[in-house]
Amino acid sequence: MPAQSGQAMPLERVIAAMAAKQRHVGGRLHAELADHIPSYRAVPRELLDQIWHRHFQRALAVVREGTVPAPEDFDEADVARDRVARGVPLGDGLRAFRGALSAIRDLFIAEATERGLDAGLVVDRTRCLWELADVASLQIAAVHRQAEVTSALFDARRRADFLRGLLYGTLSAAEIHSGAAIYGLDLSRPYRAIRAVPNGDCGPDALERPLESHARRNGRGALLTVLDEAVAGVVEAKPETGDLEVTAGLGPPTDLTAAHRSFRAAGRLLEAARAYGLRGVYDLGDLSWRVAVVAEPELAELLLDRYLRPLEAEGEFGALIEESVRGYLERGRHIREVARAAHVHVNTVRYRLRRFEELTGTSLDAPDTVVELSWALAARELYGGSS
Repeated sequence: MPAQSGQAMPLERVIAAMAAKQRHVGGRLHAELADHIPSYRAVPRELLDQIWHRHFQRALAVVREGTVPAPEDFDEADVARDRVARGVPLGDGLRAFRGALSAIRDLFIAEATERGLDAGLVVDRTRCLWELADVASLQIAAVHRQAEVTSALFDARRRADFLRGLLYGTLSAAEIHSGAAIYGLDLSRPYRAIRAVPNGDCGPDALERPLESHARRNGRGALLTVLDEAVAGVVEAKPETGDLEVTAGLGPPTDLTAAHRSFRAAGRLLEAARAYGLRGVYDLGDLSWRVAVVAEPELAELLLDRYLRPLEAEGEFGALIEESVRGYLERGRHIREVARAAHVHVNTVRYRLRRFEELTGTSLDAPDTVVELSWALAARELYGGSS
């Protein structure tokens, strides 16, 4: 409530006395901030003085008028952005603000008591200062959280832009050096590009953080983001994904300046791993020549025609022939092991293998046949009956 005419002059004397001590109280608060809230040590003194002046003058206006501004009248966005940029947590910001308002409230009570201000008016203005602290705290929290969201989105975009340029080879050497310094990548170490997609219903956004966490275990470096509906980035070592539902291709190790070449390889390996229905992280050592089966469908079609489709005319017996041929290659061409696994006599396996050679006009002793037949069998896994 506004001060009555008889109390207006005493109230103004209280306000004047408070204003005279603004600098002194502010200096004490600054020392307490440095001692008790370490995150505020990153905030320059001149900025703290500016915001202290703003809070103090607002509080004096509340004491004079007896009314508290509406939440939308508190413009704290600039302060929130600055605190977020300097890494000051919201809790520390609120603690500092409430400390400042408590000091102002204590100052008001002391000066009002010394000058004999009407007790009812002291109670009213003290209540207003409490309300000011509550309303302003809520507004500070709201704008701080919004500033955190804005900052996080900006950081995510900047990270994504850096990784996109790095993995697609569009960054200059200076830009790579700058980005590496920002994101803690060591230019003296080799990195491997990774491209990953989730298995199941979750999207790549839900995969990014846990995959990066796996990649960073044991002190290893990693930087990942979501690019083109996949999680992509660079890692120092092959991640152990455990139960993480992911399929990923991992390129060869290379300098960061050549990460785009590793990324191209990672894309091919991911495509191959997905084609084979695999789960986990796969590099060229895991998939080897099978990557080329995915990349060369015309050749796969040719080899299917040469080695497996002639068996189809034999009906069920043709399927048994294919099973025996596959087992023959998988078990290092040891006929007895093939027979034992299939629960048939070794002569049965020998007959099926001989019949395969007759139907295809090839020899299982020829190196080319072994390579091409392995390719055809891998293509059968991928494409089923046709490529």
